[in-house]
Amino acid sequence: MKFKGFLKDVGGASRVTKARLEAFENASASPVKTDPISECMKAWHPGRIELELKEIIDTCKSAKSFRFVRKDGKELPYFYAGQYVVFDFEIGKCTVSRPYSISSSPSQARGKDGFLEITVRRAKQDAFISEYMLDKAKKGDVFTALVGNGQFFYEPLRDAKHVVALAGGVGITPFVSMAREVAAGKLPIDLTIIYGSEKEDDIVLKEELEKLGGKNVHIVHVLSGDNPGWKGETGFITSEIIKKYSAEDTTYFICGPQVMYRFVEKELKKLDIPQRRIRFEVFGQARDISRYDGFPQERKDKTYKVTVVRGKDKVTIPAKATESLVVAMERAGIRIETGCRSGECGFCRTKLIEGSVFVCPENDGRRAADKDFNYFHACSTYPLSNLTIQIPIL
Repeated sequence: MKFKGFLKDVGGASRVTKARLEAFENASASPVKTDPISECMKAWHPGRIELELKEIIDTCKSAKSFRFVRKDGKELPYFYAGQYVVFDFEIGKCTVSRPYSISSSPSQARGKDGFLEITVRRAKQDAFISEYMLDKAKKGDVFTALVGNGQFFYEPLRDAKHVVALAGGVGITPFVSMAREVAAGKLPIDLTIIYGSEKEDDIVLKEELEKLGGKNVHIVHVLSGDNPGWKGETGFITSEIIKKYSAEDTTYFICGPQVMYRFVEKELKKLDIPQRRIRFEVFGQARDISRYDGFPQERKDKTYKVTVVRGKDKVTIPAKATESLVVAMERAGIRIETGCRSGECGFCRTKLIEGSVFVCPENDGRRAADKDFNYFHACSTYPLSNLTIQIPIL
């Protein structure tokens, strides 16, 4: 950008208008049939694509990594280290969507041999999809996916150069993506990963983390279980451990199970960390919505009738008070667009026509206008009465 002086810059609009008029007069009368800007946009952000599973890698006792390539042979869409991919699964009569953090790096996705990788751990609860991936997925399977979602990535205009990543369980995956990008010289930060696990022999992606440790990537394991002979950090990720591995100006990224978020948030408050320096990844749907303040306990065993309106079509389905409306619709075979499943992305934005609902306070990503006009995100909303709702036309 060139600055020519106050008067010349202020008067620049008239010069631009004149230049545009001259361009119009000199332009060809033949219609322009291609738009290079649109073509570029479609190449980088093509929407849902088909991914073929090329390799399954054991990463520890309870987890596997799944490596995908684009089925049509084209380059994978661009994404930032830390973002997630949304997979569609054809289960029975319904398409079910689930988000997974990408554990490969953006640079690994480039070129003719580019790939995208996710890491799945066997869940203790709500293991429907993880069990499917771990027990039934095989090489050659094709999945529909939307690549490059979420806000959990480094932004130089906002974040400090020194990043401390606080991870728990399979929440290590976005940080492995970041570490790979740092090691490749594509992400200019100093990254320290403080990773909480229970057992040394069940650390997710342990070997990969050991390879990545180096000049600008530092790995600190914290084990909470009984691990004879372990000489590293033990217990939980406390304020003392966080302070020990932090620089004077640090941005903190947190990803892991919901219970870890609550613990770490309290520990960071002890250190008086500015809120602008703390980034939490969305953690998915609440495990037990009835435990939240404000949820009416007398209704937790209730099942309600939900009338779902899409265009001119109406269908009434059952919905438990303790399951989100997205889950209720998926169970009934009603396809609704989802992304984060945490109330953040807005893919499942739905209008409440009639009835009463409870919105998870930790996953309430609605705008003020949505609240005023009775819109909610179905993945983080639960029925408290018989409902009539309107979902988008796909």
